[in-house]
Amino acid sequence: MSRKTVFSSAQLPPHLGERERFSLWQDIHVAEIWSVEYGISENLPFEASIEATAVGSLVLGQMSGTIKQATRKASNIAEDDNDGYLLLINKADTLLSGVQVGREYAVGRGEAVLVTASEALKMTGADSNIWTNVVVPRAVLMRAFPQIDDRLGLKIGADNEALDLLKRYCQLLESGSPLASADLITHATDTIVDLIGLVTGAKGRAAELVGLRGLRAARLEAILATIAEDFADPGISAQGVAQQLGLSARYVHDLLQETGVSFSERVLELRLQSAHRMLSQRHSDMRVSDIAMTSGFSDVSYFNRCFRRRFGYTPTSAR
Repeated sequence: MSRKTVFSSAQLPPHLGERERFSLWQDIHVAEIWSVEYGISENLPFEASIEATAVGSLVLGQMSGTIKQATRKASNIAEDDNDGYLLLINKADTLLSGVQVGREYAVGRGEAVLVTASEALKMTGADSNIWTNVVVPRAVLMRAFPQIDDRLGLKIGADNEALDLLKRYCQLLESGSPLASADLITHATDTIVDLIGLVTGAKGRAAELVGLRGLRAARLEAILATIAEDFADPGISAQGVAQQLGLSARYVHDLLQETGVSFSERVLELRLQSAHRMLSQRHSDMRVSDIAMTSGFSDVSYFNRCFRRRFGYTPTSAR
């Protein structure tokens, strides 16, 4: 059943001072929602309100108030083990700027960005902000779109037609009567996940295929599939992929360049994601060096540097 809950600073004991109210609010937030280090405006009185509507395993939420900064570090990730995705949509005239997986973003009113709780995250706004989150468990979104991590930290424009439809659909679910039928809840969650795929460009690799038609699109699909299958091979190269597909290496590089991600960048990202998944497996007894080699790295020192730069912490800390 879908249900709505509200967590507001207005519910805190009125006799507390400004800093005490904020400290208590953050402690409750960490205990009940997820571990994030917040910063508040120095120019306005503290106030914050979170509204959350659960629809199956998804959550439609809204955050408003004088929360000016949010930071999620490796220690926060380890504290709550939350690995869900959040489609953040800015509802105010302020600018929400941040960084994740090495990508900087800045979203204005009506714009959005996909982030994940499983990666280090920083976001900064103005003295007063309001945004909505569509929160989806990692397993749910990854099952629908295995390459969804490619879309993290990319700004989604306010003119995105699928985003507009998603906003209206979520508003309908939040304002209507709670869903009681299991079939309807499944339909609603499937619809939201499908729309997120369209919004981010993950569905059908729309973002990578934009502007490409016919034979070029088909060849790009073949290149991406070959890289996804063979990235752990230390000897993988653009020349080798080109030979497998009967193309020239230059053609392979040109097509990948149009996606905004080069051959080497794509291979490195796939290897790092593979290593991260293996390191995160709670019962894995593989050594870090073995995981690095299995993921395609031939130099453990290089792997350690790349991993830390990509995720913000060492491979050992990822366990």
